Amino acid sequence: MHIAVLDLCKPDARLAHYGNLGSLITRWLTPHLPEAKLSELNIATGAALPKVNDYDGYILSGSEKGVYDEADWMQPLRTLLLQLRAANIPVFGICFGHQLMADTYGGKAEKSTHGFVVGPREFNTDTGQYAARVMHQDQITQVPPSAKVTASASYCPVAALQYDFPARSVQFHPEYPHHFIAEATELFDGNLMTKQEAADSRQSLAQYTVADDLYGAETAAFFRAQIRT
Repeated sequence: MHIAVLDLCKPDARLAHYGNLGSLITRWLTPHLPEAKLSELNIATGAALPKVNDYDGYILSGSEKGVYDEADWMQPLRTLLLQLRAANIPVFGICFGHQLMADTYGGKAEKSTHGFVVGPREFNTDTGQYAARVMHQDQITQVPPSAKVTASASYCPVAALQYDFPARSVQFHPEYPHHFIAEATELFDGNLMTKQEAADSRQSLAQYTVADDLYGAETAAFFRAQIRT
């Protein structure tokens, strides 16, 4: 089982000691999917997009970009997503990946009126609640016709999607550790984040406990069910 981790974020040098998003995703998922080889491709910094059949499955990371931005890799990545759907090759999206998948598969994502939301938030599912860490300004505002909502929050109605082809996605960041969010909050306070947004982040970090292996078993089960090698 060979899975491509498409890193769609240019790294922030101030957070480089955590590694890039691809490495954070690999560290999060590997304990749950030890039989898989995860290859990190840094698309945002110039790595070429793979061809559809180069890998058994794909993971799309978050990004500093929005689906409405221009980047050399964005339209080719949309084309790849459509090819993956046609080929029934599984794909899992996180944050920007979640938004781009929905926007490509017939829904819509755009900047939210809730501002820059950072820190743990509580999410509701059919089977219960859990806390997860978030860092985003954009949200899905129209669900693709091929998808159903599997998690939501008071401020984020479309927090996770399950498609009727091999695709899943989440708005939150299961790969982000607690200290990453805490440090980013201090770095972004007063520039990327307003003072109130930073204060809300600190409050949520103190209020909610997030499992470090959040969504790892579910994501591993998804890929195992779809990839039979």
